[in-house]
Amino acid sequence: MIIAILAALSGAIAVAAGAFGAHGASGSAAEWLKTGAQYQLVHVVAALVAVRMEARGPAWLFVVGAAIFALTLYAMALGAPRWFGAITPIGGALLIGGWLWLAWSARG
Repeated sequence: MIIAILAALSGAIAVAAGAFGAHGASGSAAEWLKTGAQYQLVHVVAALVAVRMEARGPAWLFVVGAAIFALTLYAMALGAPRWFGAITPIGGALLIGGWLWLAWSARG
């Protein structure tokens, strides 16, 4: 299933970004990498749980939202313009939407 593959690849990216944030970056860049990695990893797990619950919509929101959220932070950490930070909340809104949709799906 494509969503599980994307979630697994997302997890690999998150671990790499977190490691770089912890060992190869400093200042704001390190914080952006760590924050992006944390959110991305949490939502990889959430996406995989949602897939197991057969809640594919929330799983997609978790994967896409985490990608937008984390990748904009990673881009800024690697030198992208600070205005990329204005895109980050779009990813956060998708993540919130995923959690709300998952709650609705789990209501029974």
